Amino acid sequence: MSQNFQTPLACQRTALSADGTPISYRTMGDGPHLILLGGALRTSDDYLPLASVLATSFRVHLVERRGRGASGPQGPHYTLRKEVEDLLAVQSETGARLAFGHSYGGLVILETARSYPVFDRTAVYEPGVPAAPVPTGWMGPYRERLTAGDSYGAFVHFIRGAGGAPPILAKLPYWYLRYALRIGFRGPSWQRMRPLLAANLAEHEQVAAQQGKLAGFGAVTASVLLLCGSRSQLASKTQFGALREILPTAVQETLNGLNHFGPEGKTAAVVAERARAFLL
Repeated sequence: MSQNFQTPLACQRTALSADGTPISYRTMGDGPHLILLGGALRTSDDYLPLASVLATSFRVHLVERRGRGASGPQGPHYTLRKEVEDLLAVQSETGARLAFGHSYGGLVILETARSYPVFDRTAVYEPGVPAAPVPTGWMGPYRERLTAGDSYGAFVHFIRGAGGAPPILAKLPYWYLRYALRIGFRGPSWQRMRPLLAANLAEHEQVAAQQGKLAGFGAVTASVLLLCGSRSQLASKTQFGALREILPTAVQETLNGLNHFGPEGKTAAVVAERARAFLL
C-alpha cells in the first residue's frame, strides 16, 4: 500500500447484514454517496489510496467485506448471496446510488445490481465474473496446505493454479516458488493477506459457482463502466469483452500500463480519475 497520499478524516460505521453479521465501513469525503468494495486477499486498507482520491469528489463508504477487520466472519454457510446482502445493508444505511468494485468486489456489485435496482451507475475494475471455465484443480491441495498450517505452500498452489499469475511464475517448480516466497514475501502486504487465505478459497469457490451464468447479467439496469488494464492477461481481457456484450448499458476501457491490481497503490489515482469522470 502506498503511503504517498493524504488520508482524509474517516468515520467508522457498521451496518447489520440480513443474517445479523456486522459489516464495518469507513466514511470519508463529501459529495454524492459512493460505496467502494475490494477484492479477494485484500482488506479495506489496500484501497485507502483509491478512496482518498475519490473522497475529493464523493462521500466514500469504504467497506471491509465479511471475514476482515471489524466486520463479522464469513461464517459456515458462506455464499455470494451473503456478500450481496452485506452490500445491500450498507447501501440501505448510506443511500448510495453509486458503487465501485475491484475483482471479487466487482462481481458482488454486478450480482447485486442484476437483482436489485439500487445503483444508478457502477464502475468495476476487472470484476471476477467468469465468462470461461474457471480453474479449480488448485483448490484441493490449497485446502490441504492450509489445514497443515503451511500458508506459503497454500499460496503457491493459488499462484500456480488459479490462472491470474504471470506465466513465468506459474511454470516455476512448487518447491522453488515456496522457498522464494518464504524468503522474500514477508512484509505488511503478506501480513494482511495471510489471515485471508481461507476466505480466499471460499470466495474463489463462489466465482467457480458462477460459471455458465454470464447471461444473467443482462438484467443489470445500472450504467456500467468496465475497466481493465493493458498489462492484464489477454484471456482475462477477452472475458471482460464478453461481459460487456451482455451488460445492457456498459462501456469498456483499457487503462495503459496497469495490471489486475490497478486500483491499489501508486496507480490508484489513475483508476480514480477515470471512475470519477464516469460516476459524476
